[in-house]
Amino acid sequence: MRRRDFIAGFLVASIAPASAQQSGRVYRLAVVHPSQPLSDLSETGSEPYRAFFERLRALGYVEGRNLAVARYSGEGRTEQFAELVGDVVRSHPDVIMVSTSRLTRDFKAATATIPVVAIGADPVALGIVPSLARPGGNITGSSVTAGVEIWGKRLELLRAIVPTASRVAYLASNRAWEGADVAALREAAQRFKIDLLGPPLNPPLQESEYRRVIDAMVRAGADGLVIGDQAENSTNAGIIVELAAKARLPAIYPNPIFAHRDGLIAYGVEYSEIFRHAAEQIDEILKGTKPGDIPFYQPTKFELVINLKTAQALGLAVPATLLAFADEVIE
Repeated sequence: MRRRDFIAGFLVASIAPASAQQSGRVYRLAVVHPSQPLSDLSETGSEPYRAFFERLRALGYVEGRNLAVARYSGEGRTEQFAELVGDVVRSHPDVIMVSTSRLTRDFKAATATIPVVAIGADPVALGIVPSLARPGGNITGSSVTAGVEIWGKRLELLRAIVPTASRVAYLASNRAWEGADVAALREAAQRFKIDLLGPPLNPPLQESEYRRVIDAMVRAGADGLVIGDQAENSTNAGIIVELAAKARLPAIYPNPIFAHRDGLIAYGVEYSEIFRHAAEQIDEILKGTKPGDIPFYQPTKFELVINLKTAQALGLAVPATLLAFADEVIE
């Protein structure tokens, strides 16, 4: 933990606003993720959730005092998502906080009354809400879609480190391969005269499937790897980074979690900012604002993190201009 995070956590614990505590009510929050372990969905878990609960605490919501949190994980088993969603809805929480568009669509079908704060891809394009500014209904949240242009930028960054790359693989599920992101990635690959390789991942997205697909990519002659930004990939960050290192595949990842686990380079939205904003939206809802009147948040911060240790292990020289552009360099 960085020292400034510890100090911030200590201060908000000491001077948390009393506004949410004075009512004497205990609010019930359901936190749902399609694949991350329950231990990650906590104040001591993964960094975005630490930021989320720290912000809730700063707003006066303290777990075990005036906030009861029920945590749910789909464990990456998509065939069990319907049952998971049913369990959450039947528990009648005051607010549901959910990650990924897939589960958000399931909650939209399951309840029109329980407020939902969702973090996922473009909710308008996916038919979840009619408008980002005025979503209506019972769903608000954050759209982590940074625009399809980010895929070209990721390929450009990978090419800057591996200028000889000519066959780059894309690690994502069948569903992701059918989306607009891949169309943008294909267009960028054509521009750089790079062949884009598969195969797609098939559910359930577990270690054996990642091993199968990355082995197939190596056999196909991949000399670079782009990691898709679906939640299951973040959950399996450790095994993905391990397999990429074993195959000596230079890879670019969609968020800093991977680079902090020895991934080569990561570029994407700052998830801690998004999760802090989710806490603020939950605060608005618990104070009486209708979810449909709360605009969807769109990210404004992007991070480039480069792991020099991994670059050196792969025998790669990172250009000085790229290091100067990075938000964080891990040495």
